[in-house]
Amino acid sequence: MRILYFRSAPGNRAIAKPADCVEYGGRRSGNGHDIRANKASSGGTPLALSRTHYGCGVVALSTDSPEADLFAHDIGGEAQAMGAAFALIFFSQALIDPDQLAAALRRHAPWLSYAACSTAGEITPEGLEEGQAVAILLPAASFSVDAIMIRDLATAGMSDITVQVEMLKRVRRERDEFARRLDAFALCFIDGMSFAEEAVTSALHWGLDNIPLIGGSAGDDMKFETTTLILNGVVAHDCAIVALVATDLPFHVFKSENFVPTGEKLVVTASDPDRRIVKEFNAAGAADEFAAAIGIDAGSLSPMSFASHPVVVRVGGEYYCRSIQKVNADGSLTFFCAIDDGIVLTIAQPTGMVESTREALRHVGERLGGIDMVLGFDCVLRRLDARNRQVFREMSELYRANNVIGFGTYGEQYRSMHLNQTFTGIAFGHRLAAE
Repeated sequence: MRILYFRSAPGNRAIAKPADCVEYGGRRSGNGHDIRANKASSGGTPLALSRTHYGCGVVALSTDSPEADLFAHDIGGEAQAMGAAFALIFFSQALIDPDQLAAALRRHAPWLSYAACSTAGEITPEGLEEGQAVAILLPAASFSVDAIMIRDLATAGMSDITVQVEMLKRVRRERDEFARRLDAFALCFIDGMSFAEEAVTSALHWGLDNIPLIGGSAGDDMKFETTTLILNGVVAHDCAIVALVATDLPFHVFKSENFVPTGEKLVVTASDPDRRIVKEFNAAGAADEFAAAIGIDAGSLSPMSFASHPVVVRVGGEYYCRSIQKVNADGSLTFFCAIDDGIVLTIAQPTGMVESTREALRHVGERLGGIDMVLGFDCVLRRLDARNRQVFREMSELYRANNVIGFGTYGEQYRSMHLNQTFTGIAFGHRLAAE
């Protein structure tokens, strides 16, 4: 089979333009992105929409326009022009209503298969953003994608999930020769308010066998109320989307953390595991004990406090972050991850986020012979910590320079683990590295 692909030289990226694409009289930016100015119908304020083509054929569209129809129109036009196999859409619910987005895509791209996920911040081709939407179009020339939605996570058993994953793998094997002969990875997007990420991730890993799993938990702009997922027009909550992706491109899944454990221990002595709430540490009020451990007053606890002072648990000789989401009125603490009585947590000290992330990307680049683009899932607490330590711009520039696109999460999935305060990603190498 002959594989067709898009290749562009740096600074000279070709911009595909379907015949029915609406012109907005925009300009071309110096970094190779095509930037157009949309005008919101409500107020006429210029709102940027950019498109970026990568050497592997992937196209990224990003916008800060609240007009779902404009965004969906662009997605449909670009997807048709490039021959997209599938689209990944990450969006702020503060910008675009999920139902409006699904309806707009039905109008403008009814033939396009896609998975969409609400966010706690976005990673666009320009770096770290908030209140935006980004669509990532995967070309059929290099990708074959099958996806399912797992509903009712609160009642779904591990065996139910593994059966659905087995069915997904069977579909891939039977569907076409192209998919069968390619390497594959799995993407996972989970309702970030479901309290089910650990069980779902474990079940998915079991069913996937040796296929690497990577993904992120949906966010809602740090409101901690309702997150949303969409699969081919079906808008849902308390669910997960699993996409099995086969590709002829070189790829590598990886993660990056930036913390080291201290000697300060917190033992969970009273908890509500079903709601991920810790009531007591060391037989004292959870908020008071945590605040004392990091040297501040309990009344001063905030998301910044939790981002700057992560807690970790030791599993199999390695430490994994178990981040705190919020302090409750009764002095208890709600976590982003599973928690239970008897768990021993250790206060961790963050290290250089920029340096550790840069080093992780450097190692991946060496392994692949260069990075063309990275699909990344970055914990929202890393964003807060970056702002607190005044390295937000450096992190944003690092992502931009390494072609990272993705979203801010309420948790990260990496192989068999559900993680917190971690950056997980899948990097794609240059086409020449695969030939």
